[in-house]
Amino acid sequence: MKLTSDSLEDGKPIPAEFAFCKTDPAKHATLSDNRNPPFAWDDAPAGTKSFVLICHDIDVPSKPDDLFKEDREIPASLPRVDFYHWVLVDIPPTQRMIGAGSYSKEVKPRGKNGPAAPNNTRHGVNSYTEWFASDHDMNGDYFGYDGPCPPWNDSIVHRYVFTLYALDISRVPLEGKFTGPDVLKAIEGHVIAKAQLTGTYTLNPRLA
Repeated sequence: MKLTSDSLEDGKPIPAEFAFCKTDPAKHATLSDNRNPPFAWDDAPAGTKSFVLICHDIDVPSKPDDLFKEDREIPASLPRVDFYHWVLVDIPPTQRMIGAGSYSKEVKPRGKNGPAAPNNTRHGVNSYTEWFASDHDMNGDYFGYDGPCPPWNDSIVHRYVFTLYALDISRVPLEGKFTGPDVLKAIEGHVIAKAQLTGTYTLNPRLA
């Protein structure tokens, strides 16, 4: 099985239109278009009953000590953790593409609605739900896709891994609000193939 995109090249930078934030010379970063990227896939194995698409950033700082500090960068040596940007489940077995902007077209303060999503799919909540939990203007349940917004003073370029899973079940056995880790646990033993595409993104002008 192979995952491709007309707008993303494996190992290359993600265009700003697919990001939550973009660079701003005056204030480091500002909100971007936040459109979901387009994808297509083929060679799904026989017996595929549904697909799951998950995007996560594998380079998120594990400690907030140096975040957004004008006088320093977040060290590359700091241990990194996962941050989930998109959790899409119950993609029909006959579907072979996702159009640009078909699941997300903008930043919505307090998050998007869910879990119901287009084409009889379902969205989980992404990690912005936790990130903005204590923010009076932004807190809420962030269902669906919300793109990259790495710290503008991070010393490394972040990697965003889009993974498509082919499953032998037609519906992921979760209800209500669920996360990326919830889905990964729920589909254990049901994955019959997977494909990945990795994009990169930075808001640090030194690394751009």
